[in-house]
Amino acid sequence: MLDILSRNYYPVGMKVLVSEKGQVTIPKRLRDRLGIRAGDSLDFEEEHGRLVAAKVDERDAIDRLYGSLKLPAPTDALIELMRGPREP
Repeated sequence: MLDILSRNYYPVGMKVLVSEKGQVTIPKRLRDRLGIRAGDSLDFEEEHGRLVAAKVDERDAIDRLYGSLKLPAPTDALIELMRGPREP
C-alpha cells in the first residue's frame, strides 16, 4: 500500500510553468529528495515522450575517489614504513 505521508511520495500534480526562456523551477521537495543543489549540472533527454533529467557528475574518476580510502596511519608514515627511514 502506498503511504501518502511518506517523504518519498510525490503526487502526479507537481506542475511548474516554463518561462519564455525555456526555464523551469524544480520544486524544492524534489530538489531536496534528489540532492540537486545550486550549481549542479543536469543532463536532459527525451524518453517515450517524457522529459528526463539526470544529475551529471562533472568530477573526473580520480576526484570522485579522493578521500574515500581509510588509511590506518598518515600517508608519510606508511611511505616510511614501506621504504624505510630516510637517511640524513
